[in-house]
Amino acid sequence: MAQTKLSFRAPGPSRPPVWTVGQVVRGANRALEQRFSMLWVEGEVSNLKLASSGHVFFTLKDDDASLPTAMWRSSVERLRFRLADGQVLRVLGRLGIFAKQGRFQLYAEQAEPAGLGALMLELEQRKARLAAEGLFDEERKRPLPRWPEVIGVVTSAQGAAIHDILEVARRRCPSRIVLSPAVVQGPEAPRSLVRALTRVQRWPGVSVVIIGRGGGSVEDLWAFNDERLARAVAACPVPVVSAVGHEVDVSICDLVADLRAATPSHAAELVVPDLRAVVQRLELLSRRLARALERCTLDERARLEAARARLSRVGHRLADPRRERLEALRRRLEACHPRRRLDRDRRRLVGLETRLREAGHALVPAARRRLTQLDHRLVAAGLEAPREARLRLARAAGALQALSPLGVLERGYAVVTDAEGQAVTDAAQTRAGDEIGLRLHRGRLRATVTTAEPEPEPEG
Repeated sequence: MAQTKLSFRAPGPSRPPVWTVGQVVRGANRALEQRFSMLWVEGEVSNLKLASSGHVFFTLKDDDASLPTAMWRSSVERLRFRLADGQVLRVLGRLGIFAKQGRFQLYAEQAEPAGLGALMLELEQRKARLAAEGLFDEERKRPLPRWPEVIGVVTSAQGAAIHDILEVARRRCPSRIVLSPAVVQGPEAPRSLVRALTRVQRWPGVSVVIIGRGGGSVEDLWAFNDERLARAVAACPVPVVSAVGHEVDVSICDLVADLRAATPSHAAELVVPDLRAVVQRLELLSRRLARALERCTLDERARLEAARARLSRVGHRLADPRRERLEALRRRLEACHPRRRLDRDRRRLVGLETRLREAGHALVPAARRRLTQLDHRLVAAGLEAPREARLRLARAAGALQALSPLGVLERGYAVVTDAEGQAVTDAAQTRAGDEIGLRLHRGRLRATVTTAEPEPEPEG
């Protein structure tokens, strides 16, 4: 018979299952994800820590509790502001448990400042960033033109600002004003203001630009704190006057602009010259100039009279001895005057001409008679020349004529020369195609040899 094991313990209730730590944490994490998949949490930032990896860890707290929060680097880089202790934030994320430490925390994906304080914080951080880039420096501010050719205005076409500007301009000095309308309030306002500012810059002759709007709440004026608008104002090629809200309202646009006006009306007073004040100033300057010219004229007249008196005294002292010398020089000069010399030479020439004419009348008959005698003697001598000598001369002339080459050429002969001007006496000196020259009794000819037929030399 088989034996059985006996137990003396009394049977009790069944025990609950045993969970590992990892199972508990993962289960709790899944429960949190199912119950709080994504939510917004508002609280104050404390214990802010920036890891070397770029991740940020901090605690969100309020009067009742605190919540550890982690934000990964990719989410931090998308923020438009810098995290700091003491900020009140609205954080979007999911709840979870960090398994390694078993710590309940919020995994943040987005964050934004909460309430009006958040706007002011964002504004201060933006101001600090733009100031660090030098956009607020006074050295880059430009003076306004004294007499602007065209005034550009960037504001709402229906707002009171443009009417205030036109009224002030009409009162002070009629000016050319170009309105570039823009939306000045709401989400589309920053982009609309940038487009309007860019558009008005292209208008021909624009010398200065007024940008702004009337008063309103901080939210109403928030478009003029936009960073894109601030950079567009800084890049404007002409001076910009910012007139946003009232005197107590200071926007980033005011800080970047070349000049800040308390109101749009004040901006118009700064830009548009006061014609009446200019006329009064001109009248005042005209009176001062007239008085100054009168004083200068009297002073110059007194100096001139004194100089004239001194010059007269010096002239009298110097003129007496020199006047006599000047008179003697004048008489000598008149004696040497060319007209006087011409008169003397003319009279002398007339005398010589008369003498020459008289001498010619006396010499011409004698010379004529002498010439007639010589002519008769020459004719008689020629008639008395020996006949034999005359015949000898005629024979010599005939022989000379017979030996002259020109006489030979006159009978139809020619002198042949080669290209170098040498006489050709033998046909062997030429070849077919050579150019030769022919000297005739009258003129020359150029010819080409077609055939050369030299004669054979006689045998010895």
